[in-house]
Amino acid sequence: MSSRPAPLIPPRLRAILVRVPFLVSAVRFIRRGSLARDRNLMVTLTMLTLVIGLLAAQISTEWFSPSLLILILLVGGLQLRLASLVKLLVAVVISLGYIAGTLGIGRIGMGLMVTIGFTTVLAVLMARTRGKLGVQGLRGDAMLLELRDRLKSQGELPPLPKDWGGKVVLKQAGGSSFGGDFLVSMRDGDKVEIALVDVSGKGVDAGTRALLLSGTFGGLLGSGVDFLPACNTYLHRQRGDEGFVTAVHVRLDLATGDYTITSAGHPPVVKFDAGAGTWQVATAKGVVLGVVPDLHCEPDSGTLRKGEALLLYTDGLIEQPGRDIDAGLDKLLGEAERLLTSGFRDGARALVNAMASGHNDDCALVLIWRP
Repeated sequence: MSSRPAPLIPPRLRAILVRVPFLVSAVRFIRRGSLARDRNLMVTLTMLTLVIGLLAAQISTEWFSPSLLILILLVGGLQLRLASLVKLLVAVVISLGYIAGTLGIGRIGMGLMVTIGFTTVLAVLMARTRGKLGVQGLRGDAMLLELRDRLKSQGELPPLPKDWGGKVVLKQAGGSSFGGDFLVSMRDGDKVEIALVDVSGKGVDAGTRALLLSGTFGGLLGSGVDFLPACNTYLHRQRGDEGFVTAVHVRLDLATGDYTITSAGHPPVVKFDAGAGTWQVATAKGVVLGVVPDLHCEPDSGTLRKGEALLLYTDGLIEQPGRDIDAGLDKLLGEAERLLTSGFRDGARALVNAMASGHNDDCALVLIWRP
């Protein structure tokens, strides 16, 4: 049998409190309502503000400096609702007015007044943003961190057998945790499906749409339908012009090495041919997702043998301002030769760093090989 959780108030203390009606009413007020935490914090900060103003005016501005109100405003901006923050601001004005009226405006200083004014504007902006999100305190930041972690875990390849290798490298523009390139993958026995998707835009601007589509595309992958046509149907139903989406989809049989590549406006997959010792460009092609109601793809298929590899990537790896995309592809194939000397696993990160240097764009690389 599970034990009951310990009461918040010990029984003996509860027996004493019920005999004092004022204390009972105070405790009920503190714990009443869904916004009790916000109200209690507002009351605490307001009382602290007024006490600082009183002590600064009557005792010493050195021990109880008006600059302490800056810290109170920052806490209020991070934790309070906008309505509660306004009440706190009224208390700050009263406290500053009392200090100025008692000691003179010169004891506060114009620099401190400007700093408090700037902090007030910043606190109001933070409270308004959280109010639009409908979250309290720092919960909004925690939600973003959780979304980032979920997207990162979803962008990992499924566990592969020991006779297979895989590497994913995602590099977002500006060092952001969010970007327009993402990966969805799944494994069912010896069958592996991988989809690399590129949403137009870069960095945080494309990250919100990428978060939405990663969940949708992840649900479609391995669901028994043709993946890219199903994604195209979903995007074509959406209203508004939010930019284009390209994707490449690979079905791979781990037992035989057979694969099928389908593409929708995405840069071509390249394959390392162990026999020829060169990288070859796949012929799979198709229209960008969401443009036409019925997507027609021209797939490419083959078999991955020992010592061979498939390389998937986004256009951020080969596109640069003022340079033709074919020149970028040629450079990628040339840089890929470095994988032969350092190994596929160690060479993947070096390849991304070499191709992405000199420009700021989202880029992604997925490498699958048979040792």
